[in-house]
Amino acid sequence: MNMEPDIGMHSGSASAEAGNSLLEQIQSIPIPKMVPFKDHPFKVLDDESMLRTMESISQFGILSPLIVRPLEDGRYQIVSGHRRAYAAALVGLTEVPAIVRQMDDDLATILMVDSNLQRENILPSERAFAYKMKAEALKHQGERTDITSSQIGTKFRTDEQIAQQTGESRNQVQRYIRLTHLIPDLLDMVDNKQISFNPAVELSFLTQKEQRYVVIAMEATQAAPSLSQAQRMKKLSQDGGCSLEAMRDILAEVKKGELERVAFKSEQLRKYFPKSYTPAQMSHVIIKLLEQWQRKRQQQQER
Repeated sequence: MNMEPDIGMHSGSASAEAGNSLLEQIQSIPIPKMVPFKDHPFKVLDDESMLRTMESISQFGILSPLIVRPLEDGRYQIVSGHRRAYAAALVGLTEVPAIVRQMDDDLATILMVDSNLQRENILPSERAFAYKMKAEALKHQGERTDITSSQIGTKFRTDEQIAQQTGESRNQVQRYIRLTHLIPDLLDMVDNKQISFNPAVELSFLTQKEQRYVVIAMEATQAAPSLSQAQRMKKLSQDGGCSLEAMRDILAEVKKGELERVAFKSEQLRKYFPKSYTPAQMSHVIIKLLEQWQRKRQQQQER
């Protein structure tokens, strides 16, 4: 079952919350009384993972309780467990086990992000907005408690703390947060691997109008920007010359590597091979046949 784990926080106050949770009782909360976390950045999809979660809940129930916090209107906001709650409703459950915990907005945001970052498969857009939300929450905590390093006189750095907690570099955390500046169409292309991560970071510096031009130019040329092309677009934007025509011209260029690459569609080759053949076996046969063809040509030339 691919569940969001319930984990403690890294700050002192968060550790106290984790310790107090041992004294908290698990309650059964009606699903209709629960609402998702505001601007929850992690998508709840009807995918294969969700099917596995549903099967597990049907067979064993919810093994790890949700974490929720009470709202003034009598409802509960889900902090950890959006996927479990959704799967439970799909299999017909009317209530789920949950730990009810009093938390302010910042602490709830940090816990929500940390519990979801433990998942195996996270889309770039999910990680980007999660890092941004956590950075803002940490910054707000720092402003309220005046978290500074008095010994060396440097201010509290949220990106550095996120980097330490996630194993990313501080620069990589910043680059992920840059993706939140992309328009939805481009961000979807990053999630779908139509645009690579590094070029996407460069495109995030373009204005929204220029980014819409990128989408149009990609459709017209049937090409995605390489890192160098995205960097040129960023430079054009900084210089005030990033027009739709300029982007089309850049994307219409033949990329290095495409000049030396020969590509075949799978359906073009499948008809020549048994259905049981894997791509590796097909490639092996093709190379062998080419070697035979080359030897035959050399023999003919020697005659």
